[in-house]
Formats: sequence, structure tokens, C-alpha cells
Amino acid sequence: MEPVPEDWQRGIVIAAHPDDIEYGASAAVARWTAQGKEIAYVLATSGEAGIAGLNPAECGPLREAEEIRSAAVVGVSEVEFLAHPDGRLTAGLDLRRDLARAIRRHRPDLVVTLHHGETWGPGMLNSSDHRLLGLATLDAAADAGNEWIFPDLADLDPWTARWVAVMAPNGSHAVDVTDTVEQAVASLCEHRRYLEALSDEPVEVQARKQIEMVTGPIEGFEAERAVCFELYTFMG
Repeated sequence: MEPVPEDWQRGIVIAAHPDDIEYGASAAVARWTAQGKEIAYVLATSGEAGIAGLNPAECGPLREAEEIRSAAVVGVSEVEFLAHPDGRLTAGLDLRRDLARAIRRHRPDLVVTLHHGETWGPGMLNSSDHRLLGLATLDAAADAGNEWIFPDLADLDPWTARWVAVMAPNGSHAVDVTDTVEQAVASLCEHRRYLEALSDEPVEVQARKQIEMVTGPIEGFEAERAVCFELYTFMG
């Protein structure tokens, strides 16, 4: 198990919904911002369909505000929302184009996205938005470096990231987050209204359980707490 390279300066994290990044990836982000790296968040949706009983027109702005506060806890000040419909992400060129535009604009060395497999584990389905967003991010990372795929992005110079890291079980690389677990817990706690709708358990208890679940020791990697990624590069 190799460490995720850290000889870079700019990164972006691309996710489907507010709160997605906070289920583990934020622990790595907190480590990187403490090193002085510049990280931005790009969210495909505003999570407006994410709270039962709360109208999307009210829910969307609330969840955007929660995400902005959550990002600030781990040192991220730039958060953008692409306004694709929550729960109805569509695989296709519109999403790829918007993500490629974001990659060209931010010009990251590292693009991070989240697990997009069919399941989280036995009997636990992953959502359609997560699956589509992850694959679209991999495609968009390649698209961003090709001047011909989206000629309407010609106002932004092509850009190819050095790596794409997908947070995933059983990945090839890991990040030591031993010193940033508490920041990750605090970051997830900022999604207070969302977590309150999920369970009667106190928000702080929910957040700690979730972070502890995804930041345990990893076989073959010397760290008390770590998160796992699959690391990709592009040949062209």
C-alpha cells in the first residue's frame, strides 16, 4: 500500500452532493490544507432532494450553506455548485462538459472523487448519482486535456491533472489521517440539519461513528488512521 503522492499544490474534490466529501475524504483534505495546498470543492448538485419533508426550494440553499461551513472547517474556502438536479444526474455530455470546465478553471494537480461502485458492501446499494458522478469525473479529467472534445470551452486552456484519486475500498494508495480525524468529525457535524433528518441519534455521535468507520487502520500502510484511494494517471 503506497501513500498518495503529496508533491503537488492544487487539488479539487468533485462530488455529487453536499455531505459526500465529509464521509472520510475531508480527513485527507484537512491534512493537505495544513500542508499549504490549495483545495476547492465542486458539487454537481445542491442536495435539494436530500431531506424528507423539506421542500427542495428551501432544502437546496440550506444544504449549500452547510457544505460551505463544513468545507471551512478543513481549510477549504472555494465551494461551487453546478446546479444539476439532485437524484437525477444524467450520464452524458452536459455533466462531463461542466466537470471538464471546472477542471480547466481550477487547473488541479490532483482530482479527487468518491466511490462509484455499485455497492458500499454486501447488501448496501450505492446511489445512482454517486455512480454516475464518479464515472463522469474520470471522463471529464481526460476531456479537460483535449482541445477538441468540447470546443465550446475554448476560452479555457486545456488542462490535464497529474492524478485522479478515487476514494474506494481496497484501493492502491492511502493517506495518513491520524492527526485530522477530529477535523473530519467536526466537518461532518456542520451538516446538522441533514443528519438530524437521518437519525434521532445526536449529530456528534453519528458523525464520529461514520468517520471512525472509514478511517481505520489499513493493512500494509503504517498509520493509526487512514483513508484509501485508487490512483489513476492518463496516458493521453
